[in-house]
Amino acid sequence: MYKKEKDTRICCNQCGRELKMEQGIVKEGVCTVEVDWGYFSSRDGESHRFHLCETCYNHLIQQFRIPVHIRQRTELL
Repeated sequence: MYKKEKDTRICCNQCGRELKMEQGIVKEGVCTVEVDWGYFSSRDGESHRFHLCETCYNHLIQQFRIPVHIRQRTELL
């Protein structure tokens, strides 16, 4: 589970919907992407972070030319 930062809410950056939370814990699927852009990028020195709800994530990956690699985990924490 993704734990939110203190006194903040988490919204999907694509659709803007606020994600369900209880006692500071996200209670639904969320994809959090964090990237530190480096050399050879037009964004060198920038750090980006965004969240996608599960619906928006599914819409995004359907557009990929190469599908995401999916594996089933046998042990969940």
